[in-house]
Amino acid sequence: MKRVFRTALLMSLGLLAPQLQAQKPATTTTTRATAADEDKMNKFISDLMQKMTLEEKIGQLNLITVGFDVTGPVVSKDVDANIRKGNVGAVLNTFTPTAARKLQEMAVKESRLHIPLIFGYDVIHGHRTIFPIALGLASSWDLTAIERSARIAAEEASADGLNWVYSPMVDIARDPRWGRISEGSGEDPYLGSQIARVMVHGYQGDDLSKNNTVMACLKHFALYGAAEAGRDYNTTDMSLVRMYNEYLPPYKAALDAGAGSVMSSFNDINGVPATGNKWLMTDLLRNQWGFKGFVATDYTAINEMTAHGMGDDAQVSALALNAGIDQDMVGEIFLRNLAQNLKDGTVKQEQIDQACRRILEAKWKLGLFKDPYLYTNEKRAKATMMKKEFIADARDIARKSMVLLKNSNNALPLKKQGTIALVGPLATRQRDMIGSWSGAGDWKQAVSLEQGIRNVAGNGVKIVTAQGANFTDDQQMIDRLNAHGGELNVDKRSSEEMIREAVQVAQGADVIVAAVGESQGMTGEAASRADIGLPGQQLELLKALKKTGKPLVIVLMSGRPMTLPWEDKNADAILETWFAGTQAGNAIADVLFGAYNPSGKLTATFPQHVGQIPLYYNHKMTGRPYQGVALDKYKSRYMDVSNDPLYPFGYGLSYTTFEYGKPELSTTTLPMNGTLEVKVTLKNTGNYDGEEVAQLYIRDMVGSISRPVKELKGFQKVLLKKGESRTLTFRLTPEDLKFYNANLQFVAEPGDFQVFVGGNSRDVQTAAFKLAAQ
Repeated sequence: MKRVFRTALLMSLGLLAPQLQAQKPATTTTTRATAADEDKMNKFISDLMQKMTLEEKIGQLNLITVGFDVTGPVVSKDVDANIRKGNVGAVLNTFTPTAARKLQEMAVKESRLHIPLIFGYDVIHGHRTIFPIALGLASSWDLTAIERSARIAAEEASADGLNWVYSPMVDIARDPRWGRISEGSGEDPYLGSQIARVMVHGYQGDDLSKNNTVMACLKHFALYGAAEAGRDYNTTDMSLVRMYNEYLPPYKAALDAGAGSVMSSFNDINGVPATGNKWLMTDLLRNQWGFKGFVATDYTAINEMTAHGMGDDAQVSALALNAGIDQDMVGEIFLRNLAQNLKDGTVKQEQIDQACRRILEAKWKLGLFKDPYLYTNEKRAKATMMKKEFIADARDIARKSMVLLKNSNNALPLKKQGTIALVGPLATRQRDMIGSWSGAGDWKQAVSLEQGIRNVAGNGVKIVTAQGANFTDDQQMIDRLNAHGGELNVDKRSSEEMIREAVQVAQGADVIVAAVGESQGMTGEAASRADIGLPGQQLELLKALKKTGKPLVIVLMSGRPMTLPWEDKNADAILETWFAGTQAGNAIADVLFGAYNPSGKLTATFPQHVGQIPLYYNHKMTGRPYQGVALDKYKSRYMDVSNDPLYPFGYGLSYTTFEYGKPELSTTTLPMNGTLEVKVTLKNTGNYDGEEVAQLYIRDMVGSISRPVKELKGFQKVLLKKGESRTLTFRLTPEDLKFYNANLQFVAEPGDFQVFVGGNSRDVQTAAFKLAAQ
């Protein structure tokens, strides 16, 4: 135990970092340069750096903002003069070939050494063609579709003057109060790792120097999704065992896939902000993981270390560079302080040189020294943006992301006849369809739910509408949302009057489709919520609609799991559609009317009550687990609500039904050098063709440390015709059973295991096997 404690202590002090292993042998998807290419690049950059002054080297470490939107309160000053002096290495928030070329020409033609700029932007779930928010994309469990969304985003962004995108966000998040849960893949490290890998490949392709690829920026390194109380930018604190087993794997997977850059997170880790954390940025990221790309901060993150209590501008400047930060986003702390830091001896010349070299290497790999205008072709831009096939893909990918949470008495799919009462604050809106962090997307080109229903249902359906409720009646909230592009048109009538109108409309209809949820600005960055139920008077609207006796179908739009106990009990059907993007309305209507059978599955648990948070499927077992005995007092339980989620991880219904057979194992003893095959028969027992995501979980029954009750280790998304059966085969090796023990060694421990297969993390069939010692 002394050895274990000493190892953990050394790591917490930044004196030791174990190697984080890939969960499966990883292969880099971006083409690696040959030795000759590396030599050519190194010679070019060495020759260039010999000509550079100290000021010009520091200038490469300066990332400024110029353009159409900003992500914080500071706008870079003296842009033109700094570019001409060589004091700028990269620009964010500038796009379009015309705008990017103007700044690039300034750098290439008017600076002393003609060094080109990198152009970056927040391309999160699409650029011009907008796809579902990342949490929605993940809910498709369709890696091909997810990679396709990133590939289309890269095609459009690179045609629009950009060559660097601040994506993928791979932060594991288990607290839906945190607004940025919408930008990630959910709560599971295995699924998050698979998605990180395909996103990087979608952006970067096989050659970063091509004009239709962009450099990915893995973010936010690290642990940003574990902010305490779900409050954005808040501190994080966790054991190293949890960090290595549950939070770090998706970052490592993205790097194994070849991500060219990394963004530091705002939070602290072991008491030191990530942006100044040498253990994180150097010992772990570079020395142990072998990362060769560059690290940029998040927006003004160096400046913000002063508020963390890490010192004045000069001190945090030195702290960041010594930690391993290469580029300062917007704050210009490096630009103003590094030269003096060098004179004072708080940083070394070789550190400045190394950071400068990493930025120049990125420019070389992007092909900018060969052709600085590679990404600024107006003709290509016009031919690329929102192409017909991109729009078709956006519609299809959006359909795949939607999760059917409830469908009593086959309330869905709807018939293309009769009258539909379409009510709710999201019934006719376009702005919310593309969600937050929607890049250069134009919400005015998004398809509203009303328009989508009209497009899909045709003339046989009469649609009557009523808003029914505002998103909120809190004027301060309205002002905050509208100040940041909310476009909320608030109905000034009383909520009672609005509900009465909606009820009157509903009474003359055959079915009610209630479009409720959040406005897009209620999720995303700086959008944490303490109450994650339906905001405003929407629940009261639903209760009034329920009293009409008409079938009640809820179309839910949100950027997070929500608390929906009344809705689950009383609605006839609930379809979670997230913020589905440019083609949202058409895609939702496709699902509502059965043109597409929903196949999405949740990647983040829906709690019954906010008081259960954090609630996630792969939790540890306690010494006093609750076993369902009502009067069993001294157990790990709540007095006023069960421990169960409302909807578990992996959950999602279909218009058809699926039946799982009992798993059949190729052996009940897995050798240390062997492979275990798990076969399960899956049958479509319903009345529709449909896709099912079959999920495989394991449990290590006895370990040197406590182990999760379930861990996802594989999944297959398969299409089965009505009545069709298929035998699926999953393969497990000892590598899949490994974890970081108390000494942070990556090991597979011999002993008893359970394997589970089913359509979600709760409803599974079980089998048992042993891992042999030899």
